[in-house]
Amino acid sequence: MTAADLRPGAAGPVLIAHDLTYDYGRHRALDGLGFELARGEVLGLLGPNGAGKSTCLRLLTGYLTPTRGYATLAGFDVTRNGPQARAHLGYVPEDPLLYPHLTVDELLRLFARLKALPAATLAAECERVAQRLALNEVRKRAAGKLSRGFRQRVAIALALLGGPDLLILDEPTNGLDPWQVIELRELILQLAAEHAIIVTSHVLSEIERVAARAIFLRDGRLLGSYTIQRDQPGDLERQFLALTRPPA
Repeated sequence: MTAADLRPGAAGPVLIAHDLTYDYGRHRALDGLGFELARGEVLGLLGPNGAGKSTCLRLLTGYLTPTRGYATLAGFDVTRNGPQARAHLGYVPEDPLLYPHLTVDELLRLFARLKALPAATLAAECERVAQRLALNEVRKRAAGKLSRGFRQRVAIALALLGGPDLLILDEPTNGLDPWQVIELRELILQLAAEHAIIVTSHVLSEIERVAARAIFLRDGRLLGSYTIQRDQPGDLERQFLALTRPPA
């Protein structure tokens, strides 16, 4: 299958990555990565520091143009049809940067307009995601005054505006306390019914709790894909160490 064979709106995977390759000068940061992801799936993207995870996410979001290969989102080529593809994407970076002087309501309305949501449904969509992320008590507060946990909720709410097909969560539990981690875990499991989700994390036990499948990267290469066994806690860690441990 080639990128030309894919049609927007066609049945099939939400995300297709084929032979994704990227070179920083003479350094190959990602080499021939390929995988697919369907609605209802949560995929863990795993690997040690420098494995190529960030490069992969930058290619999938259209921030970088691949040296070779392609990615399609909802049938749109991420490089050639970037705006159309990104209309189907919600992305939460590891350290979300929110305009600190804007209130939560102002941020929701701003991002809804940036996503070109119809004026007739904009207010209702902001209300929907605010309710989904339990933001009512902080909607009139400035983002800069919020706790880390609430800032993360706001970032996810912004990503969910418009109901994207793909949701990318980059280290979503970083800096959260145990209760916030549990709440976020439950939220991801709920969202999985409506979206395809990619989660990156160095906390393998969290991936084991929310994802059905994980792929392992090292030195820019795909080492393998693993179906997570919920009844075998700790097995993902064993698989990760076996696949990603550098050669002696």
